[in-house]
Amino acid sequence: MTIKRIAELANVSSATVSKIINGKDKHISEATRQKVLAIIEREGYIPNGIAKSLKMKRTKTIGIIMPDVMNLFFSEVARGAEDAAEREGYSVILCNSDNKQSKEERYIQILQEKMVDGIILTASESSISKSLDRCNTPMVLVDRDIASDKKVGRIVVDNEEGAYNATNFLIKKGCKNIGFISADSKTKLSAERLRGYEKALIDNGLKIDKEKIFLQNYTIESGYQGTMALLMQTEIDGVYCGNDLIAIGAIKALKEKNIKIPEEVKIIGFDDISISQYIDPPLTTIKQPIYQMGEEAVEMLISMIEEKSIKMTKVLETILVERGSS
Repeated sequence: MTIKRIAELANVSSATVSKIINGKDKHISEATRQKVLAIIEREGYIPNGIAKSLKMKRTKTIGIIMPDVMNLFFSEVARGAEDAAEREGYSVILCNSDNKQSKEERYIQILQEKMVDGIILTASESSISKSLDRCNTPMVLVDRDIASDKKVGRIVVDNEEGAYNATNFLIKKGCKNIGFISADSKTKLSAERLRGYEKALIDNGLKIDKEKIFLQNYTIESGYQGTMALLMQTEIDGVYCGNDLIAIGAIKALKEKNIKIPEEVKIIGFDDISISQYIDPPLTTIKQPIYQMGEEAVEMLISMIEEKSIKMTKVLETILVERGSS
């Protein structure tokens, strides 16, 4: 079944059928429109997306590369991006990099070969900048900022300020021995959160103690192992965790040691993923506008695709949400 055959069955021109299929039918009568749509449905006509893309030089497709969609933070970012893309008539291809730069580089290449109109990327390491420079497709970085000669969009929060506020909050609650558990500083994000923690200690006259810093990954297991390590080698009465998954692991470790939360040790996370308010005790955290980050990334990317003049970096606000863990 072709557009020409549909036109013959409906006794209209091929141009009329094409306009109806592409939604450019405001000057076509409703009777004609309904007749053509009925034939399309009856005959099961499916437009040739590849041919259409070649003609329009767009595929109306966006690629999203995330470290791990099983992490609730990234699944919510992806959902925000997908919903925004659907509203704009775009489809989404989702790729999990497993926090591996090699997979990110491969997916960037594959998505370009698939002729996606744009790419949204959360990078695992700053060293991927060379791959970004070689990419010819419009790109927006989400959550993790990477230096690049390529003109890329950025949707981020002020991670240093968020970490500073989290640590300062624990200090105001009476904590003087605050542990820091986060990912290592391969990304700008990790380094900024460590810097915010250290700055808050200095501003409050507290000493930076390397024994109170545990750097590994943004996982529950890292939170568990980090807390156990801190309890063995130093004294703590508060823990700032680089994300909520780490905080969940920290709470598990403290409970196993029969340490009362928040009476003996206070815990604060970062992100405010959906499960944070339901764990025991409910988690105090620095809330990022996670879903909005996905939405904003798509909106910025489409503006880049359409070559609109826009501000290439958007910094969203964080909010401290106090719950039972502090």
